[in-house]
Amino acid sequence: MKIRDRVLGIVEGLKKDYPQAECSLNYAEPYQLLFATRLSAQCTDARVNIVTKELYARFTTLREIAECDIAELEKIVHPCGVFRMKARDIRACANVLIEKFGGEVPDTMEDLLSLPGVGRKTANLILGDIFGKPAVVADTHCIRISNKLGLCNSTDPKKVELRLKEIVPPDEQNMLCHRFVWHGRAVCSARSPKCEECSINKFCKTYEKNSK
Repeated sequence: MKIRDRVLGIVEGLKKDYPQAECSLNYAEPYQLLFATRLSAQCTDARVNIVTKELYARFTTLREIAECDIAELEKIVHPCGVFRMKARDIRACANVLIEKFGGEVPDTMEDLLSLPGVGRKTANLILGDIFGKPAVVADTHCIRISNKLGLCNSTDPKKVELRLKEIVPPDEQNMLCHRFVWHGRAVCSARSPKCEECSINKFCKTYEKNSK
């Protein structure tokens, strides 16, 4: 099967399974998603949502975060782990957003990567979810499932991102990454994948190999 046909089969299969798949991080403003994503490093989305509820209740504007007491911010984000670095990045990022971008989250990869604590995964999430641009969020689910399916052969996030941008239609990229997360949690888990129950196993190189 040609890679194009396999990709389209995967896209359509996951679209049927998870038609409403979306980011599991809660936010009301673009900068809130930006900071929530920073907090999600080495932390579950469920815990981040608990922390950000308190965070955005205490600091209701971007300027309040930029001017906050760092010790208080550290205390709030402490449950997310690596709290000192995350608090430092969030406050520094808030200041840069105000001073350089007029309080708005920028809409280009270059500008997003110039923000403290923002890497390609976060930048792509913002580009896709906030601005509706083609974007590949190469998180752990995306990397693992893409490799199992045979769409790529690398665990390097940037290489996976660029490969998927080559083979996945631009208008499907962002949602496919969300669906990989949902599929990874529901079916294709790292420890005990339910391969026989998987709706896209006929497109999966790993399933094909194991079946033989």
